[in-house]
Amino acid sequence: MENAWQKWNAYGVFNADAASQKKKSYVLSMMPYPSGSIHMGHVRNYVIGDIIARHKKATGHNVLHPIGWDAFGLPAENAAVLNNTNPAVWTAGNIAAMRSQLKRIGLSYDWTRELCTCDASYFSQEQAFFLQMFANGMVYRKEEWVNWDPIDHTVLANEQVIGGKGWRSGALVEKRKLNQWFIRASSYAESLLQGLDELPKWPEKVKSMQRMWIGKSAGVLVDFMLADGGGDLQIFTTKPETLSGASFCALSLSHPIISKKSKVDKALHHFISVHLGDAVAREDMEKYGFDLDFDVINPVNGEKIPVYAANFVLDSYGVGAVFGCPAHDERDHEFAVKYNLPIKKVVESSNDFDYTQGTMVEGVLFAGKSVLEARESMIKYLEKNNLGHRKISYRLRDWGISRQRYWGCPIPIIYCDNCGIVPVPESDLPVELPTDIDLSKTGNHLVNHPTWKHVLCPVCDKMATRETDTFDTFFESSWYFLAFCSEDGYLSQDELMKWMPVDHYIGGIEHAILHLLYARLFCRMMIDIGYKGIPLEPFNSLLTQGMVCHKTFKNANGEWLFPEEAQSYDNVVIGSVEKMSKSKKNVVDPVAILDKYGADTVRLFIVSDTPPEKDLEWSDKGIAGAWRFINKVWDFVFSLNSKPITNESMHDIVKIISMCSVAEYVKIAHKTIRNTTDHLEGMRFNSAIAEIRAFFNVCVKMDVDSIEFFAALFLRLIDPFIPHTTQALWECLGGNSLMCLMEWPVYDPEFVSDSMATVVIQVNGRVRSMIDVAVGSEQSLVYSMAMKEKKVLRFLQGKNVTKVVFIPDKVLNIVVC
Repeated sequence: MENAWQKWNAYGVFNADAASQKKKSYVLSMMPYPSGSIHMGHVRNYVIGDIIARHKKATGHNVLHPIGWDAFGLPAENAAVLNNTNPAVWTAGNIAAMRSQLKRIGLSYDWTRELCTCDASYFSQEQAFFLQMFANGMVYRKEEWVNWDPIDHTVLANEQVIGGKGWRSGALVEKRKLNQWFIRASSYAESLLQGLDELPKWPEKVKSMQRMWIGKSAGVLVDFMLADGGGDLQIFTTKPETLSGASFCALSLSHPIISKKSKVDKALHHFISVHLGDAVAREDMEKYGFDLDFDVINPVNGEKIPVYAANFVLDSYGVGAVFGCPAHDERDHEFAVKYNLPIKKVVESSNDFDYTQGTMVEGVLFAGKSVLEARESMIKYLEKNNLGHRKISYRLRDWGISRQRYWGCPIPIIYCDNCGIVPVPESDLPVELPTDIDLSKTGNHLVNHPTWKHVLCPVCDKMATRETDTFDTFFESSWYFLAFCSEDGYLSQDELMKWMPVDHYIGGIEHAILHLLYARLFCRMMIDIGYKGIPLEPFNSLLTQGMVCHKTFKNANGEWLFPEEAQSYDNVVIGSVEKMSKSKKNVVDPVAILDKYGADTVRLFIVSDTPPEKDLEWSDKGIAGAWRFINKVWDFVFSLNSKPITNESMHDIVKIISMCSVAEYVKIAHKTIRNTTDHLEGMRFNSAIAEIRAFFNVCVKMDVDSIEFFAALFLRLIDPFIPHTTQALWECLGGNSLMCLMEWPVYDPEFVSDSMATVVIQVNGRVRSMIDVAVGSEQSLVYSMAMKEKKVLRFLQGKNVTKVVFIPDKVLNIVVC
């Protein structure tokens, strides 16, 4: 039934207008992977974006709100193999299913700009970008140790290894040496770091995560002479003042010295094979070392110190070599105790491991100086004596973009015995995948294909072979927001300048490093290869929505149960509230909920109880409560259909309300407009819902001639949340237009007294009531008034108040346990 009220689709109401002179607003939710069925995380993400887009449209903006599909990747390939179906067919079916599901929710997408990353029109541009980057020296190929996922049979970037495991499969990552294609991400480290300061509308947590990943360190490269006189070993340190306390040096397992030595030392080779993947998860693993049986000379005191291969030293830190000062570093101390190495104190401090406020001890260089003074003095000493020099180091390493799989964008490179590495001419793009693949074979189907990889060299016309690796799927998702700017998906300078940057970007915190960092990098690279109209920073404002969570259930045997199964079992163990996941079966099927309650109920519940950036706990009572409220709205408005609206201008409707004989109702109406608008613009959707519902409770008790106009105002304010219901009821009131096209109401300051403030009352961060108080009221007064609110007291019964957080004139949050 709700589909009948989606008249905005028939009229193309939410299609972006390329010719409009209105202020633009580009609203974008992160592109979904077409798994075939939406989950509640999808619903929350897309409803949030939809509310923003609808409100921006109502306030006079020209809105771009598109949707597309991140369609390449191993999950589709694995599913296709399992079902003996070509991945292209499998993916197309999943997209069709998810498109239908999303349309049920009533999302305000511009479906005319829908794109799919596995379409040749999309990835042909991507291949051209790569060729231009190759021509500009931004990409290169080399043999390198890589992170190998033994389940997905593909290479993972460092960012895709979480706690030593593959980000999708969860398998323990192995190390292999393969020829790989890399993007020179490291050369953009400083630009990426500085750019974070230009993003005031990004969550600080996300920016902090990116700063840590980029990992800028100001330090020194120090030369340790080999004790046998065979050269120097360079190490990087940010704490040169502790050099006098060095008792060992440690090298990463990929260090050139290790690589050379392991070819003749079987014991070292075995050590590497066991521990090469450890450094990814160094914080939660035991430290292991292998004595390399040679010493270096400490440049500041002439002492010999041993050199180890160590599993905790990262290739990505400095030059993959460090010295250890066990007295003043916990990691070094653990290692020294394990291998019986000296522990020499060089700083006097109340905390040996956090010693920056300490003083250098007697008997070492710069004795008596503070740590910071000694650090600068040591750097000058090393430079003066040609023992080292200052260096800025970054943790960020070049981005490996090769993946060993079939279902991905082919890398447009040809290998010729005569000509070497040859780019595919742009005139020959796109390089497309073969469709006649044998899914029964394991491994990369491009390698196994009998003819696809064989091609004539475009330079010498002799037989050559294609690159059989495909792009990392993050390559596709690093520029899709640019493609949406044009109606045909091809980059246009004029359209890019019109729409970019994205004004409101919505997605999960789990993409803080992977996707968001790569997207920022891609924009910089696109600018450098000559594209115009692309900003350095693609996303102006970022909203990272919280996860949708649910209680977990197990039977007596410890087996996970679906929530509906738990109702029919005895002795069910109710577990913690966790993110919805298929593995723990604590999921709720959105389609089943849509069938039972309708789209507007789901939309209302998903944003009404919790701030969007916080995790949302799914509640059957909550969804039922949202459904009951919508039914109350239906009953109330239908009771007014004998008093049809004759004036369809929201401006005039507000004007009529302002002439109501009950002054208090007029004030409430204008305050509701003001507060709801403020909450929507501040992305406080739960507070906006609380404000609108409070206004509804006033409306149902009104006994005034203009009641239908108050009802119309209520419908307009709640329309971004429940658009099907509002369109149906607007027509019930006699409206002949689309509610979503009506202008947003504007309050009159004359009716909004500055002497009063509306304070939101929360219990454990959730809105429970709203009360009007005199501006500047103290916490004690507001608290005592809150204690008289039945809606608040309900959530305090049997609980202890542990904390009260008060923001004058805005919020009182009562924390209980």
